[in-house]
Amino acid sequence: MAYRWKNDLTAADVTPYDAFLNRRQLIAGAAAGLGLGAIAAGQAHATADARALEPNTWEEITSYNNFYEFGTDKGDPARYAHEMTTDPWSIEIDGMVDNPGTYDFKDIMSSMTIEQRIYRLRCVERWAMVIPWNGFELADLLNMVGVQESAKYVAFETLARPSEMRGLRYNVIDWPYVEGLRLDEAMHPLTIMATGLYDKPMPNQNGAPLRLVVPWKYGYKSIKSVVRITLTDKEPPTAWGKYSSNEYGFYSNVNPNVDHPRWSQAYEQRVGGGLLARRTPTLMFNGYEKEVASLYEGMDLVKYH
Repeated sequence: MAYRWKNDLTAADVTPYDAFLNRRQLIAGAAAGLGLGAIAAGQAHATADARALEPNTWEEITSYNNFYEFGTDKGDPARYAHEMTTDPWSIEIDGMVDNPGTYDFKDIMSSMTIEQRIYRLRCVERWAMVIPWNGFELADLLNMVGVQESAKYVAFETLARPSEMRGLRYNVIDWPYVEGLRLDEAMHPLTIMATGLYDKPMPNQNGAPLRLVVPWKYGYKSIKSVVRITLTDKEPPTAWGKYSSNEYGFYSNVNPNVDHPRWSQAYEQRVGGGLLARRTPTLMFNGYEKEVASLYEGMDLVKYH
């Protein structure tokens, strides 16, 4: 019988929209000493305190975001992400597939079932939220192109267009930004390609028009503005793994028992959940242990972090 995922989150758990939009202002001040501008994502429960956060304008939403292709300053995506052309958009799908080719984003969308998924997302910097994404299961796209039996991994690549992404002029990381999943992770029903959030189109600075979302992994695994998907039999390199493999392993599963070399992962600080300093115990696999633990049965989760 096919696996059916049952969400334990409801609309009441979703980070209030104003709190979500304001998250980077909160993170920038409180997490400045951590030394990494990883992609932020996470979870929070909708509390009275969270709803009381001062609302932000649309311009303020994008004031603090990490998308290094536009620069390393938190305000750079807000200033420059509009320079990225997202229409037309295409995704090259190649490697060990039956039907390799360049697929138009609009054609993909017309073939996929778009739904809302309310997911916890956890940032490697310990910040967390609950976010309602709109998108489709990655497995549906991979099944459409036909995954060959020899494939074991899925590699992803972000747009790298220097004329529109001024951050590419600087060697912050090894461009283009790349990520990867094991095939069974990619085919899991929880893994989606998100095309929007809060029933709105994905903003450029959040990874328009198409980004990966893997809710049991740290947020930087959820690569933005995807232009290439490759099926391969070898573990693909990842952007942060190339930067520092001892800090950012290939799996990057949320695990309270495996600390980042520079800070504990035993707790998270939920944006929109009351006092920002409040510590909440980190959930194994970000709360999706029941759904995904079997993927890693018998693995040393410290070695394969």
